[in-house]
Amino acid sequence: MYLGVKMKKMSLLLVSVCLSLICATVSFASGTIRIGALFSVTGPASFLGEPEKKTLELLVKEFNEKGGINGRKLEAVIYDTGGDATKAVQLATKLIKDDKVSVIIGPSTTGESMAVIPVVEKWKIPMISCAAGIKITDPVKHWVFKTPANDHIAAEKILNYMASKKQKSIALLTVTDGFGASGREQIKALAKKKGFAIVADEVYGPKDTDMTAQLTKIRGIKPDVIICWGTNPGPAVITKNVKQLGLKTPLYMSHGVASKKYIELAGADSAEGVMLPAGKLAVYDALPKGDSQYKLLKGYDQTYKKAYGTEASTFGGYAYDAFLLAANAIKKVGSTPEQIRAGIEQTKKMVSISGVFTMSPKDHNGLDLSAFEMVKVVKGDWSLLK
Repeated sequence: MYLGVKMKKMSLLLVSVCLSLICATVSFASGTIRIGALFSVTGPASFLGEPEKKTLELLVKEFNEKGGINGRKLEAVIYDTGGDATKAVQLATKLIKDDKVSVIIGPSTTGESMAVIPVVEKWKIPMISCAAGIKITDPVKHWVFKTPANDHIAAEKILNYMASKKQKSIALLTVTDGFGASGREQIKALAKKKGFAIVADEVYGPKDTDMTAQLTKIRGIKPDVIICWGTNPGPAVITKNVKQLGLKTPLYMSHGVASKKYIELAGADSAEGVMLPAGKLAVYDALPKGDSQYKLLKGYDQTYKKAYGTEASTFGGYAYDAFLLAANAIKKVGSTPEQIRAGIEQTKKMVSISGVFTMSPKDHNGLDLSAFEMVKVVKGDWSLLK
């Protein structure tokens, strides 16, 4: 009899435990999924962070209006880093420990992203950077992904176009930050491999306001082209300086200035003829209607214009890509950090703003040369280079 009572109590206990687990599961399933974000909304890199923030807010609102993901609403917890790597580390820690986010989108810049990597690796939270530096994902880090195409792809796109124009000698002018240093390294390596000559290797500081000294030295060397690698405002200053010095040498910029903001800062007259690799968003109207990205690019631009009164930018597109990678992973695999990480890594042929993404355990960027088009500034706007 004692054994029967004991078995009955154990059965009741098991039923109670099962009910508790069921309730907990139901509660978890109906809870909000928190997405963290670190963007340079203010400061010198605000041209990156502001459209990223606006894009993420737009997408979260849109998904929630349609019922969220698998019946669960989304919440974006967004912090402004001001482009400061130390602040980015502090805010990443806050997102993880205090806000309990399941994934982090951003930061906006290469330097910030590199600083935050040890944090997300330690706490095992997936991060999808919106910065371009190749070292963010090469070598591959278990918890780290990025959406802009690697800078070596942008560099190769420029060099391939130069080859078609029989341009061989290059004057480099790169900014002394993480993005510039990475671009400089990739161009020099590719140039050597492809038979181009680096005849000048000049640098400038992120806060420098005049680069005529470097450009005067370059003018004396007479290279076939100048390649400038940086993000605004430096490249805009260089573009003005080139015009002021009367330099006729073809000027190539990196994908780091692929937005109308660059043309505005440099001035349409000074920027006329400048060439660079850019994502298809900049020239989607000129794409064949059968292009796999066309419909999405057009929809994003129109939705962004309606919400904010201005056209969508390539940089906002980086946040779009990151959100879509995370959302698809949550939908297909689950919403825990490990499930999101695994889901992102399993991404195959995902059409998005910056290109068609295919991730793998060996590739946490997932883009190739097809992510870029070579464009030229013509009368204050982007035009496809043929």
